[in-house]
Amino acid sequence: MTRDLFARHRSVLPDWLALYYEDPLEITHGEGRHVWDAAGNRYLDFFGGILTTMTAHALPEVTKAISEQAGRINHSSTLYLNRPMVELAERIAQVSGIPDARVFFTTSGTEANDTALLLATTHRRSNTVLAMRNSYHGRSFGAVGITGNRSWSPTSLSPLQTLYVHGGVRTRGPYAHLDDRAFIDACVADLEDLLGHTRPPAALIAEPVQGVGGFTSPPDGLYAAFRDVLHERGILWIADEVQTGWGRTGDHFWGWQAHGRGGPPDIVTFAKGIGNGMSIGGVIARAEIMNCLDANSISTFGGTQVTMAAGLANLNHLLEHDLQGNARRVGGLLIERLRAVAAQVPHVREVRGRGLMIGVEVTRPGTDRADPEAVSAVLEEARAGGLLIGKGGGHDTSVLRIAPPMSLTVAEAEEGAAILERALRSL
Repeated sequence: MTRDLFARHRSVLPDWLALYYEDPLEITHGEGRHVWDAAGNRYLDFFGGILTTMTAHALPEVTKAISEQAGRINHSSTLYLNRPMVELAERIAQVSGIPDARVFFTTSGTEANDTALLLATTHRRSNTVLAMRNSYHGRSFGAVGITGNRSWSPTSLSPLQTLYVHGGVRTRGPYAHLDDRAFIDACVADLEDLLGHTRPPAALIAEPVQGVGGFTSPPDGLYAAFRDVLHERGILWIADEVQTGWGRTGDHFWGWQAHGRGGPPDIVTFAKGIGNGMSIGGVIARAEIMNCLDANSISTFGGTQVTMAAGLANLNHLLEHDLQGNARRVGGLLIERLRAVAAQVPHVREVRGRGLMIGVEVTRPGTDRADPEAVSAVLEEARAGGLLIGKGGGHDTSVLRIAPPMSLTVAEAEEGAAILERALRSL
């Protein structure tokens, strides 16, 4: 049945639509931190639909909210008052940390980042954007134009002039040998030099932890130091929290808070986990910025009632059960367990991350060179052992990506680590 579905997939969908595994997997249902395939095999899910299943599969509160709302009305568009949208926007504004916050809902992180770029370039009257090397911000024409990861950038055409800044990757590049303070100083000096060679940019967009790039991040405080430089020139700071938001990093509710010395970003984008699988994205910004557009706009499917009901139920569950604290505790144990394994596996260059957002960088033994074949082999072996994980990486890197639902238990973390250890040792 799966082979037939794969053949049908290939006959009607684009060749560039990526699939994991030599024998692609059809996931039919899930519960908690587990999913099942069409053959009835059960897997511990350590990737959560690319970080979208944030709390749990088939979370009762979310499924109940969806069912009850669907029984009333699914959709009416933003042309009408929408109680679930207002209620979720109020809750997000409350936890955003942004003063006088306004919230606009979209259907994806890509669309959220496009909206943030529209707001920033309009507000600043500039089409120049600063972005980070190794970054990823989405699949649309505008988002691809600011993506600093060649593997996910199919065209050099763009409506924006994009300039790339150092700092998103701590352990590679020209400043990797420096200590954290010197690393930050060098990146700030590079930013200041770059700004001396260009017209005033609209904004810097940055992921606090680079997701697709392999869960890399700078030392805490880098973006606060950048903010000082940007603020002097009126340049906005956009934090792309599509993967890092809602407490996944454990230490903070938002990834930007590791760099919050100078206050919150001007704009925050979000998506993925807030919907727990439903299509929700959005933008948070100060009213002054959000209201700068001088033309009408709507969102046909952004803020639709059934997705808003799901998002509100999911956010309430996350806050009431302190899943951020669970991500910190269980994620910390999992990182230390994987680092102990890595010390005995020559292919592992580094285990990095925070909370339940963990990257295992795989290289050819004795070198810093990427080994994508080894990553694929580990992915296959982990699946055979009953564990689903992701992969990623940027320039000459190959990384296993681990991001299970934030309700992961200690026993499940240990089970997944044991499966991954066997897969790594099989290389």
